[in-house]
Amino acid sequence: MQLKGCTSVSGVRIADGELFVRWFLTCLCEIQPPYFASACALSRLQFTEQSIKLYKCYQFSEIHAEVQLKNYGKFLEEYTSQLKRIEDALDDSVGDVWDFSLDPIALKLLPYEQSSLLELIKTENKVLNKVITVYAALCCEIKKLKYEAETKFYNGLLFYGEGATDSSMVEGDCQIQMGRFVSFLQELSCFVTRCYEVVVNVVHQLALLYTSNKNAPKIIETSGVHFQAMYEHLGELLTVLITLDEIIDNHATLKDHWTMYKRLLKSVHHNPSKFGIQEDKLKPFEKLLLKLECQLLDGMIFQACIEQQFDSVNGGVSVSKNSTFAEEFAHVLRTAFANVEVKLGEPSEIDQRDKYVGICGLFVLHFQIFRTIDKKFYKSLLEVCKKVPAITLTANIIWFADNFLIQKIPAAAKLLDKKSIHTVKMQRENFLQQKAQSLAKDVQSYYVFVSSWMTKMESILSKEQRMDKVAEDLSNRCNVFIQGFLYAYSLSTTIKTTMNLYMSMQKPMTKTSVKALCRLVELLKAIEHMFYRRSMVVADSVTHITQHLQYQALRSISVAKKRVISDKKYSEQRLDVLSALVLAENTLNGPSTKQRRLIVSLALSVGTQMKTFKDEELIPLQLVLKKLDLISELTERVRAQCDCCFLYWHRAVFPIYLDDVYENAVDSARLHYMFSALRDCVPAMMHARHLESYEVLLECYDKEIMEVLNEHLLDKLCKEIEKDLRLSVHTHLKLDDRNPFKVGMKDLAHFFFLNPIRFFNRFIDIKAYVTHYLDKTFYNLTTVALHDWATYSEMRNLATQRYGLSMTEAHLPSQTLEQGLDVLEIMRNIHVFVSRYLYNLNNQIFIERTSNNKHLNTINIRHIANSIRTHGTGIMNTTVNFTYQFLRKKFYIFSQFMYDEHIKSRLIKDIRFFREVKDQNDHKYPFERADKFNRGIRKLGITPDGQSYLDQFRQLISQIGNAMGYVRMIRSGGLHCCSSAIRFVPDLEDIVNFEELVKEEGLSEETQKAARQLDSVLGDLTRNFAEGTEYFKMLVDVFAPEFRSPKNMHLRNFYIIVPPLTLNFVEHSISCKEKLNKKNKSGAAFTDDGFAMGVAYILKLLNQYQEFDSLHWFQSVREKYVKEIRAVAKQQNVQSTNQDEKLLQTMNLTHKRLEVCLQEFELLYFSLSSARIFFRADKTAAEENQEKKEKEEESVKASNGDLSNSTPADPVVK
Repeated sequence: MQLKGCTSVSGVRIADGELFVRWFLTCLCEIQPPYFASACALSRLQFTEQSIKLYKCYQFSEIHAEVQLKNYGKFLEEYTSQLKRIEDALDDSVGDVWDFSLDPIALKLLPYEQSSLLELIKTENKVLNKVITVYAALCCEIKKLKYEAETKFYNGLLFYGEGATDSSMVEGDCQIQMGRFVSFLQELSCFVTRCYEVVVNVVHQLALLYTSNKNAPKIIETSGVHFQAMYEHLGELLTVLITLDEIIDNHATLKDHWTMYKRLLKSVHHNPSKFGIQEDKLKPFEKLLLKLECQLLDGMIFQACIEQQFDSVNGGVSVSKNSTFAEEFAHVLRTAFANVEVKLGEPSEIDQRDKYVGICGLFVLHFQIFRTIDKKFYKSLLEVCKKVPAITLTANIIWFADNFLIQKIPAAAKLLDKKSIHTVKMQRENFLQQKAQSLAKDVQSYYVFVSSWMTKMESILSKEQRMDKVAEDLSNRCNVFIQGFLYAYSLSTTIKTTMNLYMSMQKPMTKTSVKALCRLVELLKAIEHMFYRRSMVVADSVTHITQHLQYQALRSISVAKKRVISDKKYSEQRLDVLSALVLAENTLNGPSTKQRRLIVSLALSVGTQMKTFKDEELIPLQLVLKKLDLISELTERVRAQCDCCFLYWHRAVFPIYLDDVYENAVDSARLHYMFSALRDCVPAMMHARHLESYEVLLECYDKEIMEVLNEHLLDKLCKEIEKDLRLSVHTHLKLDDRNPFKVGMKDLAHFFFLNPIRFFNRFIDIKAYVTHYLDKTFYNLTTVALHDWATYSEMRNLATQRYGLSMTEAHLPSQTLEQGLDVLEIMRNIHVFVSRYLYNLNNQIFIERTSNNKHLNTINIRHIANSIRTHGTGIMNTTVNFTYQFLRKKFYIFSQFMYDEHIKSRLIKDIRFFREVKDQNDHKYPFERADKFNRGIRKLGITPDGQSYLDQFRQLISQIGNAMGYVRMIRSGGLHCCSSAIRFVPDLEDIVNFEELVKEEGLSEETQKAARQLDSVLGDLTRNFAEGTEYFKMLVDVFAPEFRSPKNMHLRNFYIIVPPLTLNFVEHSISCKEKLNKKNKSGAAFTDDGFAMGVAYILKLLNQYQEFDSLHWFQSVREKYVKEIRAVAKQQNVQSTNQDEKLLQTMNLTHKRLEVCLQEFELLYFSLSSARIFFRADKTAAEENQEKKEKEEESVKASNGDLSNSTPADPVVK
């Protein structure tokens, strides 16, 4: 905002208007609420004296204003992001299809008229004003009656008797329900009476306008005036009465209960005192019931309406003898029918079926009043039945025009031959047969149409409007909205007509038809959801589109008005036309409410006479007004067409639908749309009056749907998932053929990606339901058979991996369930254990090498912890002691092998060779030398099972490594056990002394002894948990001096034998892994990290990490294999041109073998590097000794310091 020049306000000259405005905006953020309230009242530049005073005393600098404005902008951004988070939380966290009725904030687009009809209808032509006002008031009254019928009376009648099954009903329930319902019937009687009065009034008003009495004064000239809207509204009211008749006629339960209630009343009549009723009140009540029965239950509601006395008794209004009115009535009927017939069954059909019912009602009313019949028109009405075999009036109530016309005008029916009547009935059966065959194709077509429409809708609504193409953009948006509504109408009509016809004609529906119709229901809800999801943009567009359409209509009317004004021949008729056009113009200048559109329609009925509009002008104007009607009520109309309340009466299809969803799990997301459709019944059920409360009906419906859902989907899903998990875990039993190519495959995991489904006051979470079922089943079965806990644990893990289910641990005791091999047993037979089990470094697990059973035993930290808990922590030191004894024996064999002349001489020769050639080989030990050693040692001899001395030496090192792995696992198991035992101690840093506390309380000696024991246990646990024991360091320290002594110099050659050993190990490892894929799995293995552990341990004992690293062995291996792989790849490229297939296959195999060897060496390198960490490979023996000395010196200094600082009074803790 900027003020031009200098402005003076209340004597204060503001030189810089912009600065002042910015200052004022800043003040709004900072002044207290009383000032803020007054500040907000200021508009534009009308500043009050208070703001000027504030400005005088609060001279902000421009810089300060900038800062405040930035802060305000920052606040707005944060607030916007908060709102966005709230919107996202409401949008995505609950379900794909939200329950529209539960929106925390709803957007109502229907404009509300606050002006009365008298205020809206104002022209200088007072006679015309009165005519239009009367007709508009009657039309508004009819609309209100129609709305009341559709919401209250239809639903009250339809749902009567629902909510209780025959088996659950006790004798007398029927009479109680009818007793509650009588008040509703009384209200319905008053409603019907009011309808009768309105029908008579409408007929009288029209008859007075179109009078044939030449003596009567003419109100307005009506020669070219046709109030089409009046007849349409009258037709709507007659349709309401026809619908009420049809509902009651098809309601057998209502009639049965009424009969029982009348019988009960007779019993009461014989003995009123027994029932506590006064006899004088009983007779009026009986008369009321008789009146209700005659008026409502005999199916004569419509008939009684048309048989009323329309001619005034006192000679006021003559209707039946009014030929002008009869001609006008017939003319309007023919015109309306011509407009309706063209659209019926076409893709552009909107509400023509409903209008057709009204036309049939009007035709019968015309016959009843004037007793004349247009045979040609009568036949034309019947011909429509071939195109439209049946019309759904509401919910499951279907209406046959032929039956209605034949029944209400029997005189005309006699003129028809029986063949034509039979043809109409046959047409209905043919329609059903054709529909059953074409439904599948229709579904595919609609899928394409609706999908493309949704894409177009997203595209158009996502684009920003261009200022130069506003009209075109609005027109496109209008067309897309209308197209969506047309698809919704077409889908709704197809579903209702087909389902209700099957029910009415009592013909069975095929499963294919049911599935197809359910798919159409999903599409219908998808359209509604599309409008709802984009409701913000739709709301914005609708207001602009209505304004644009109003502008187009105003422009057309303006042209016609100028034409009338330009003609100087004034007459009363011309003045009526001009007044009508002015009225239409004035009314259009405002919100597009129902009342305004009605007045425009009535005004144009007068304004279009005398050819004020050319044909090429009138048709576009009528089209614009139709669009205006549709767009103004777009949301309400879409909701009405997408309302699937009728599904309540066809809920027998729901089980078949659920079976289909289960079979086609990929499309499981469509469940949201079906539940959205099933929820549409809820608002209608709230009008039920035969039960204590409509809540009873809702609970009954909820229970029924949930039982079907559980039976046909959730329970089946649970059992199938459980079966799949069981079969997957027990594959070794080969129970049945699970080949997906033979038995098929269903991916049920799709159900678990669904968002929870909203239904009534609950969320149906399929994932949570199945998870709960599996948790409950696994827990219960584990408690019955504790030894199966491992199987169910595996099934839990599989459920998490395969289906993403968050399973709950059973937390059942596991000390005696799967303890595996006991620590005591392993300790006693450690020499057997290290030879029969293979170690895995990363997972800290031992796996049995071979077994006679179908399973291989494993030992992990949990088993060790269980054993330690059983035997106590003292067993850990004993186990390490046994391991030490075992290692002594193995190292003796190790020393003998290294001392052997054949081995020692070769190793010395290799050391000398490396020293000579290392400069030439970039300090890398040659691969060929190690390979030569590995092959050459076989010449010294092999065992009967084909093993060389190097193979046996490798096994010896692996066993030493396994022993060290076992020691590591003992330590981890001990810590695991300690942490489990000490988890109930609140604070490890501050543990109270229980013995002292007991002594202070003066408790018994036994209690003090128990407290002392508790302190001792807690102390042990804390110490063990905090420190642990460095067993590896102990086992290094105990053997290292002997290994490094001069008398064992022959061991110093060990580092040079490691390269041949690794070659031998890699060959062995590849051989073991290849056996995994063979049928005979003897000797198969996938891990043996004991070798890496053993090599790392021995290198540490000999302090030879630096010597081994100087060989750069693994770099040498990597270079060798990479070089060979590249050479083979190069040869492959050359040979690929020669097309020698055998040679190419050989080269492919060579390439694969080289890659496998390289991968195995890499894995060994990683394992060895990991193992070296345990033995502090980064420090040499000299560095470790130096570190030890420094620590000792520090401890001595600390102890000396403590002694010097202590006084005789302070005891010294040793």
